Amino acid sequence: MTGSAIKGPGIFLAQFAGNDAPFDSLPAITAWAAGLGYKGVQIPSWDRRLFDLDLCAESQTYADEVVGICAEAGIAITELSTHLQGQLVAVSPAYDAAFDAFAPETVRGNPGARQAWAVDQVTKAATAARRLGLSGTVSFTGSLAFPYLYPWPQRPAGLVETAFAELARRWTPILDAYDDAGVDIGFELHPGEDVFDGASWERFLSAVAEHPRARINYDPSHFLLQAMDYLAFIDIYHDRISAFHVKDAEFRPDGRQGVYSGYSPWAERAGRFRSLGDGQVDFAAVFTRLTQHGYRGWAVMEWECFLKSPAQGAAEGAPFIARHLIEVTGQAFDDFAGGRADQAVLDAMLGIRS
Repeated sequence: MTGSAIKGPGIFLAQFAGNDAPFDSLPAITAWAAGLGYKGVQIPSWDRRLFDLDLCAESQTYADEVVGICAEAGIAITELSTHLQGQLVAVSPAYDAAFDAFAPETVRGNPGARQAWAVDQVTKAATAARRLGLSGTVSFTGSLAFPYLYPWPQRPAGLVETAFAELARRWTPILDAYDDAGVDIGFELHPGEDVFDGASWERFLSAVAEHPRARINYDPSHFLLQAMDYLAFIDIYHDRISAFHVKDAEFRPDGRQGVYSGYSPWAERAGRFRSLGDGQVDFAAVFTRLTQHGYRGWAVMEWECFLKSPAQGAAEGAPFIARHLIEVTGQAFDDFAGGRADQAVLDAMLGIRS
């Protein structure tokens, strides 16, 4: 096998953006990230402190300025994130109040207007990504069926099928816009979304007719917390993985709680997100499996930890990812002869007579 290694380290800026320097502007936060050893940033497209999505979709001049700001810090843009807007493309009525906070005040309390705003935002991200020279974005699918996840009482026949048909109706025109722009959208499979594991991903992919722009933002932490085999997931779905969130987690069930964690707060749950290296994800195996299957995109740290400070988590993340990057060899370790012998030698080795 030959080829370049996975790119990195990258960092998702969403959890670090704030109102205080150096986290309040793109020039300052990219310089901060570069100083910690990061080589790429994933930009939250909803955060006007760092990025203006509407302007980037309209103006190549602005897009070039954004690329230039990052380049001045020695940073590349890995992807644009539309997680919050993607969530609002499909919102169950059970979640209306909770998810209204993700939308601008002008559309809160109006589900139809909120959805239209979200669709417009996610669609604009395709154009913005193209202007930035990116091949992909990352997002959520939203959720219509998730409140009915556990089948008690038994779900009415057709409820799940109807939900995924509606997801497809909403997402197919967006995916077509991404296809027109030549940009992929990697959905993060995440509990709370209708698409949260392999089985639900297959439902979604079938509903959107195997759309070529529907891809996966692989994040092993969400699979570990569901007690899934996150390495086998790569084997099964590697051809759809277009982005990679490097996020750690731990799952420690006991006699009181398991996956559902009894409504406990984050610090007391059986499953908790951790800083890189503090959890149970086998990242050596993850990077190996992704590399073996030919993934050559970015490894982007998404930091969420119930215990460690973001400053420490960010400082430890870049060297952690760098240690796991694999430079792919082009030769087997015991290939002393090297190259290919001529046909006469091959025939002699096999006892073949002309």
